[in-house]
Amino acid sequence: MDHMIATTENNPEEIYTFIRSSVITAQNRVYSAVNSAMVTAYWEIGEQIYKACGENDRAEYGKSLLKFLSDRLTVEFGKGYTERNLRAMRQFYTCFPNRHTVCAELSWSHYRILMKITDKTVRDFYTEECAKSAWSVRQLERQINTMYYQRLLASKDKSSVAAEIQTSTPKPEYEKAIKDPYIMEFLQIQPDTHVFESDIEQALINHLQQFLLELGRGFSFVSRQKRFTLDGQDFYIDLVFYNYILKCFVLIDLKTDKLTHQDLGQMQMYVNYYTREMMNEGDNPPIGIVLCAEKNDAVVKYTLPEDNNQIFASKYFTYLPTEEELKRELRMDEFRKIEE
Repeated sequence: MDHMIATTENNPEEIYTFIRSSVITAQNRVYSAVNSAMVTAYWEIGEQIYKACGENDRAEYGKSLLKFLSDRLTVEFGKGYTERNLRAMRQFYTCFPNRHTVCAELSWSHYRILMKITDKTVRDFYTEECAKSAWSVRQLERQINTMYYQRLLASKDKSSVAAEIQTSTPKPEYEKAIKDPYIMEFLQIQPDTHVFESDIEQALINHLQQFLLELGRGFSFVSRQKRFTLDGQDFYIDLVFYNYILKCFVLIDLKTDKLTHQDLGQMQMYVNYYTREMMNEGDNPPIGIVLCAEKNDAVVKYTLPEDNNQIFASKYFTYLPTEEELKRELRMDEFRKIEE
């Protein structure tokens, strides 16, 4: 006993390592239990919807039923029960009609990707391999995109092909693995918070949000780290405002690295999404602003919708913050003040 006490006192790193392992193990057990319950629930929901209205919504009853269910479930259980998500649950049941083939180790994110595979033989292969090899969601997506099934069939060295994924796309850290947006949604935990955000990004977003509201040019705060999902992939918009003078949404994305054309393309996608899915009657097209801070300067770009940008541009810039105003807010000395 005395020897054990001495070892403990002299090796705090060992104590920490042991405790850390216990915490991670416990967190993973909780995640696995919740994930299993969620996948089972979604399969059962899909089964009930399928039995009630079949595979599609061509019949008027099917459309009205989905809307009814979505409205009622959303009021009671939150945003995870949109009509689109309910259709995905029905598709889940039709792709995996045998409940015993549904693997508790795979997450809903895994199944959202697997359901895109139309060939049942190929889908079953990836499902089995994913469960057996414990692929992460990103690893599964890469294997499908790089035609792992076809490459494995054609290769003579199957073990090398199978092992390739561990070096090309390593598994994420455990923290990222358990912080699943779908899990948070299922547990009715606020899903609009980006769980992988750095402290500096968070500080900048806090500061920018306050700055725009204090500017007093018609900005009304809507959301931060606004999450939306397209075909199973999650996207986050740093800040969303509604400008009641311009009658449009203003989307802001903050980049702490050098601005790239991919950043502008992503913002254009955000703008397109809000144009098609979020605009209300009487709204003008949304505006996207990408802010990129580098050293002591800032590059500021406005990504306006292609349609009507000549009509609205001058009116937009009357109420939006100027480039100089945004630059002042993003200078590096401001970063240090925020962190302190």
